[in-house]
Amino acid sequence: MKEAAFVRQNKPRWEEFEQVAKDQRHADPDRLAELFIQLTDDLSFARTQYPNTRTTAYLNALASKVHLQIYKNKKEDSNRFVRFWKYEIPEAMYASRKPLLYSLIVFVMAGVIGAVSTLYDDTFVRLVMGDSYVNMTLDNIGKGKPTDVYSTMDELTMFVLITWNNVLVAFRIFVLGVFSSLGTGLYLFYNGLMVGSFVTFFYDQNQLSHALPVIMLHGTIELSSIVIAAAAGFVLGNSLIFPGTYSRMESFKRGAATGIKILVGLVPFFIIAGFIESFITRYASMHWSIKMCIICVSAVLMIYYFVIYPQRLFLNGKFSSNQLSQNARLQQ
Repeated sequence: MKEAAFVRQNKPRWEEFEQVAKDQRHADPDRLAELFIQLTDDLSFARTQYPNTRTTAYLNALASKVHLQIYKNKKEDSNRFVRFWKYEIPEAMYASRKPLLYSLIVFVMAGVIGAVSTLYDDTFVRLVMGDSYVNMTLDNIGKGKPTDVYSTMDELTMFVLITWNNVLVAFRIFVLGVFSSLGTGLYLFYNGLMVGSFVTFFYDQNQLSHALPVIMLHGTIELSSIVIAAAAGFVLGNSLIFPGTYSRMESFKRGAATGIKILVGLVPFFIIAGFIESFITRYASMHWSIKMCIICVSAVLMIYYFVIYPQRLFLNGKFSSNQLSQNARLQQ
């Protein structure tokens, strides 16, 4: 169709739309919506058939003007904050369930390797943890306070430093996913290696029964969060390796958005872990029942919110099918 014929055919509708748009408060909403849809269809056709013409510029300006008028006074959803924590983070976790499984497997394997290596080579823990840290721990064991490292500074300073450090570790393990997930995998492996070596070191010193419950007071949330942050890193890496039907850049943007959403969701849990480590872990002599209560509550909290709750929401149809289909390819 020639441009002149296209204009003659649709001009009456465009003029009607201009009149309706001038006084939207008294306009029929259904008619306004119908005309707006038709206008955008005409704009798409004009862009294809008559690019860089006055007709296309006119339609684009008219559509933009009305779009701004419609949305400029749109109220921000007051429940946006609640919806983010109640639905968006669980949806991101459900879409990332396979990377989460891979992350857990890597961490556990690294922990086992670290434990076995330390059992058969008592110098291995020094290679992983450093001489100064091992010597300090041995000195504390000699004093009868094997976990005294958790009470070396005042609570508030320790809380700020530990929480900030944990957030940085999570961010680092996520960003390393840019290197095709390999960076995230190696950093996660190293962290698992340290945990396995550290725990086995206390076993060698016959201090495991005392040290492990104390470490897991904060470690339950802290280590779980690191594994989840690594899953976000794998999502980021997979978005580059497996772009699917998207361009690599578009795939990367989507993977980054999902991963960042997971990281934001971890921040409160890092704060909780930092609080426990700074204000509670130092009291290593507390009754074992209190330790077990804190550990069990922490474990239930992490497993429910990041694993069980997303599954339940999915089964109840609370997630957007479009969003899930867009994120499904990230689980390669």
